[in-house]
Amino acid sequence: MNHASTRYTKVAIILHTLIALGVFAMFALGWYMSEIPKDAAKQTGFDLFDLGIYTWQLAEEASPRTFYYNLHKSIGVTLLALIAVRVLWRITHRPPAMLASYKAWERKLATGTHHLLYLLMIAVPVSGLIMAINSKYGVMWFGFDFIAGLDNKNLRELFKEVHEIVGMLFLAFIILHIAGALKHKFIDKDDTLKRMSLK
Repeated sequence: MNHASTRYTKVAIILHTLIALGVFAMFALGWYMSEIPKDAAKQTGFDLFDLGIYTWQLAEEASPRTFYYNLHKSIGVTLLALIAVRVLWRITHRPPAMLASYKAWERKLATGTHHLLYLLMIAVPVSGLIMAINSKYGVMWFGFDFIAGLDNKNLRELFKEVHEIVGMLFLAFIILHIAGALKHKFIDKDDTLKRMSLK
């Protein structure tokens, strides 16, 4: 690999895109499922997000709350695996050089934000996984038993709080990250976004 390049590798770009889409989907799903009533009737078919686009059929009946929570866990486990691959790739591949036009404070802010994004990107799904493991239901991965529940209410409640707090911190830094990218695009008008482009 040419370390002097200002572009990320194709693998890094693809992982960045997949994880970003997964993270946005998880935030949307998290907010959606938190509003589902606990006493909703069980069913086998679920119109995803009530959009009329796709109906997910189950082999056995489940309440809407159970279905969406299990979907959240399934995507979360998959996302955590992708994040692990991305971290490994980042460790073994030096990122491209920053643009020479960056000011000293921009370099420091970009570096600090990226490090915190990596930390929070790991902390959110890990805290969610620990919370799920300590519930009585455990973790299923798209219908398959994955990890049995330990039914530890105290740990579950603790990591529920951790999951929510680090999730909000993660969202805040994602917004900062996007704001920075838009600044470079529309105010500085430099090639920052091209670093993450496959073109």
